[in-house]
Amino acid sequence: METTNKLKDVNEVLEFLYQEFPQCFKQKDGIKPLKVGIFKDIAERIEGSDKVSKTQVRQALRKYTSNWRYLEAVTKSEFRIDLDGNQGEKVEQEHIDHAQKALEESRAKMAKRKKQQRPRQDSDAKSFKKKPAHASKAGDKNASTANKPAKVAPAKRSGKIEPLPATEVKVNNKVKVKLGQALVNAVITEVNKDDVHVELVTGMQVKTKADSLYIV
Repeated sequence: METTNKLKDVNEVLEFLYQEFPQCFKQKDGIKPLKVGIFKDIAERIEGSDKVSKTQVRQALRKYTSNWRYLEAVTKSEFRIDLDGNQGEKVEQEHIDHAQKALEESRAKMAKRKKQQRPRQDSDAKSFKKKPAHASKAGDKNASTANKPAKVAPAKRSGKIEPLPATEVKVNNKVKVKLGQALVNAVITEVNKDDVHVELVTGMQVKTKADSLYIV
C-alpha cells in the first residue's frame, strides 16, 4: 500500500508555510500584507511537493488572511511583501478600508457570541436595575424616540453594476465579487469549469461562481 506524506490539518499547512517562507509568513510578530497574487507564486514554488496541495494552500491562506493580526497589518502597513519578504506594491486605501470593515465585523461577532454565553440571570438583573419602578413603558419609548437623532438616508449610487461577461472570466482579470450583499474588488486566480477562484483585496482566497462576478 502506497503511503503519503501529505499534511491534513490546515494548521499543519500553515506551519509548513511558516517554515518554507519565513520571510513572508509570520505567526505573531512582523506580519505584513501579502502581495496580490501570492497564491500563484506559492503554487509555482511547491510544484511537485508531496506534502501540500494547491487546495490546502488556498485554505491556509484563507485562514491566515482572515486573522485579526493580519487584518490589522493591512490597515497599518504601507507596502505588501512577496514570498522572500521583499517590499512590493503599495497597500491601496480601498484595501485598508475593506480590512478595517472585516476586522470590525469579526470583532462584533465575537462580542455578540460572548454576550450570548453569559448567564441569563446576570443580564436579567442588569436590565431590572436599569429601569426605575415608576417609569412606564410608553414613557420610556417616547423618551428614547425623542432623544434619537433622525436617521439620514444614505445616498444612492448612480453607477450601474454590470455582470462580468463570460468572455472576461479569465485568470488575472480584476473583478467585483458578490459576498452576501456586498461587492468586493478581487482578482481571478483560477477558473475550473463552473468554479472561479478569486483573491480579495485583503489577500483572502474565495471560491465562487461566474454569475457572482461583476465588472469593476
